[in-house]
Amino acid sequence: MAEIIVPELAESITEGTIAQWVKKPGDKVEKGEFIVELETDKVNAEIISEEAGILKEILAEEGDTVLVGAVIAIVEAGDAAATPAPTPATVEAAPAPAVEAPKAAPVAPVVVEESSSTERVIASPAARKLAREKGIDLASVSPVDPQGRVRVQDVAAHGTAPAAPAAKPAEAPKAATPAVDESRVTVEKMSRRRQTIATRLLEVKQSTAMLTTFNEIDMTNVMALRSRKKDQFQEKHDGTRLGFMSFFTKAVVAALKKYPYVNAQIVGNEIHLNNFYDVGVAVSTDDGLVVPVVRDCDRKNFAEIEDAIGGLAKKARDKKLQIADLQGGSFTITNGGVFGSLMSTPIMNGTQAAILGMHTIQKRPIAVGDEVQIRPMMYVALSYDHRIIDGKDSVGFLKTVKELLENPEDLLLES
Repeated sequence: MAEIIVPELAESITEGTIAQWVKKPGDKVEKGEFIVELETDKVNAEIISEEAGILKEILAEEGDTVLVGAVIAIVEAGDAAATPAPTPATVEAAPAPAVEAPKAAPVAPVVVEESSSTERVIASPAARKLAREKGIDLASVSPVDPQGRVRVQDVAAHGTAPAAPAAKPAEAPKAATPAVDESRVTVEKMSRRRQTIATRLLEVKQSTAMLTTFNEIDMTNVMALRSRKKDQFQEKHDGTRLGFMSFFTKAVVAALKKYPYVNAQIVGNEIHLNNFYDVGVAVSTDDGLVVPVVRDCDRKNFAEIEDAIGGLAKKARDKKLQIADLQGGSFTITNGGVFGSLMSTPIMNGTQAAILGMHTIQKRPIAVGDEVQIRPMMYVALSYDHRIIDGKDSVGFLKTVKELLENPEDLLLES
């Protein structure tokens, strides 16, 4: 008999949501076969069975939140028919404190054994580990989290006096949910990824001194160069198309070298100046925005950047991104122009200090010398953390990007 356990996917991922069971109890399972899809805040992971046999029991339903290390299914070795899982009535009939029949109640390890509470204590793996080391009953810890999740800080701050069971903070915020008129309102549960996106964007807004500066770029010369070279470029590089993203990425790298604080981040009371140029490119998917990272953009040519961006975008849309594809970026570019956005103020990504927003190209009358001409113009926006980036650097960075894109021959020399 083998247990299907939620694997450790990355240090920052402690839980996930069961998105889909591919197999059902009684189905035959091959070793290495994909049996359940787990949705985390970063990627969707396919969990496989380490043993061939019959899927005997499923311990977590679709939509359930499960912790890393939790047992979510049982596979019985061999070709024998699966033993039917006990019904809820059978489980309830069994005495709660019984220890002689652990197999009939696989969820017993996560049930509070005190008679005053039968609810599962939700805690991070680090909190559980610290509680074991200190000999603390997690049920007696008062969490700060309004959702009742016990974190390592709660365990560390737990006093020697036992907490009163009646004073659970988790129960305080529970208010009656207003009745919804289903004929007027469609209720849709937020996916784990959408919840995480919302949380992190709010954290960035609340924990940084974010400002945005704007400029506009005359795209005439870039468009002319691209038009002249695109066929030759595509033929030379085995079908790779020459897009605008490679021009912007190379311009950003040149500007980051000139203004290194835009490529930095705050760690505690220190400023870490990154000496690498790993640029995140925001990609819109059905499940929300993800930001895969193109590595070492200073060492890649235009074709390599286009290939990398195209490959990552396809993986994102096919839900094939790996954790490594999303980690370690030093700067981000987001292109709202593909959806027709004329101007926006992008929000910074994670711990990065800045993000560049591209927008739609629109023909507008502008002054060229003493004449008014119709030119293809693009507004660009740089949102930045004013704690480490001064206005002079932010404006200079954006001006450098503008000058390089308006004179793409200089961009080729810079790269």
